[in-house]
Amino acid sequence: MATRPPLFATTRWSLVAAAGAGESAAALEELCRLYWFPIYAVIRRSGKSGEDAKDLTQGFFAMLLERRSLDLADDSRGRFRSFLLTALKRYLANEWHREHAAKRGGGRDLVPLDAELAERLYSREGEQARTPDELFDRRWALAMLDAAMAALEREYREAGRAEEFTRLVPSLTAGRGETDYAALALDSEGTEGAARVSVHRLRKRFRVLVRAEVARTVLCEEEVDGEMAALMQALGG
Repeated sequence: MATRPPLFATTRWSLVAAAGAGESAAALEELCRLYWFPIYAVIRRSGKSGEDAKDLTQGFFAMLLERRSLDLADDSRGRFRSFLLTALKRYLANEWHREHAAKRGGGRDLVPLDAELAERLYSREGEQARTPDELFDRRWALAMLDAAMAALEREYREAGRAEEFTRLVPSLTAGRGETDYAALALDSEGTEGAARVSVHRLRKRFRVLVRAEVARTVLCEEEVDGEMAALMQALGG
C-alpha cells in the first residue's frame, strides 16, 4: 500500500528553493497563487497606487526567482510568513534603486494578478485601519483557509461528491444555530441526523486541512500550534 509523504517534506521553504533553482514551475505557481494578495495588500498599504502595487508584486516574485535573493530563504530563520514579510519590506526599501515599471519582473507577468479583483479585495471595510504587519497576517490567514477550502473541494470532487460539497459548504461559515439541517436533509433526501453527521465530518476535515496548510509554513510539529494560534488571532482582529 502506498504511503503518504511526510507532512514536513514539502514546506513553503522547499517550494521557494525549488522555484528559485528553476526546478519546479509548479512550485512557483503555488507560491504565487497563495501569496500574491497578501503581498499586494501590504504594498498598497504602504501608499502605492494600484498600478504600482501590481508592478511591485510582479517584481517581488521575480526577486524570489533570483538565486542570490533566495539566499535569504534560510529555513533556520523559522516561520515562512515571517521570512516572506521581512523579504518584502527589504524589497520595498530598496525599490527606489531599481528602474521603474518595465524592469520590475523583467517585463514578465509572473503572477496571474487580476487588478480589478485585487482592488476590490483591498478596499473591503476595515483593511485601511490595519498596520502592514496586521494586514499581511490577516491575508496570510485567509490564504491558508482558501488553500484548505480548495483541497477540501478537490477531495469531494474526486470522490464523486461534488454536489454534496456544494450543499454542505455554507455550513462552514454559518454561525452557531444557523445551519438548517432539516433543509439539508430534504435536499439530500436523507434524514436530519445524517445531515448533522455530514456537516460534522465536513467541518472536522476542514480543520485538519487548515492545520496541514499551516504546517507547511513551519519546519516541525512543535511550531504548528503557535502558528494556528497566530492564524486565529489574525482572523479575529
